[in-house]
Amino acid sequence: MSYKFDSDASYTKNDEWVRVEDDIVVIGITDYAQHHLSDIVFVELPAEGDELSLGDSVAVVESVKAAADVYAPISGEVVAVNELLDDSPELVNDDAFGEAWFFKIAPSDLSELDGLMDQAAYEVYCEEREE
Repeated sequence: MSYKFDSDASYTKNDEWVRVEDDIVVIGITDYAQHHLSDIVFVELPAEGDELSLGDSVAVVESVKAAADVYAPISGEVVAVNELLDDSPELVNDDAFGEAWFFKIAPSDLSELDGLMDQAAYEVYCEEREE
């Protein structure tokens, strides 16, 4: 299977992607994750102003096949959520790295991102799970 990746993103072992844009961290789920979940029918996002700690379960993605938690890849305050996903959760299937971002965090410690995978490492991680 061929998945899309974003060379500007970092990746978690829980299949979240992370991009730092002007000191704000943007988070979504990867193409690999959306493909394995299948048709996304609902996304529950955190609220603006929520204080998150690294590793917190902060969102839920539901598909016709399963539900999956989305975890905070960094501590900080939620400063934006993607309200488009309320009415159009299928955007996650169509544009996981673009229009379908989940939420944005003002990080309390950017060094928490140091342990994330780059694109090459994440591609290998996905391939290993396909075997």
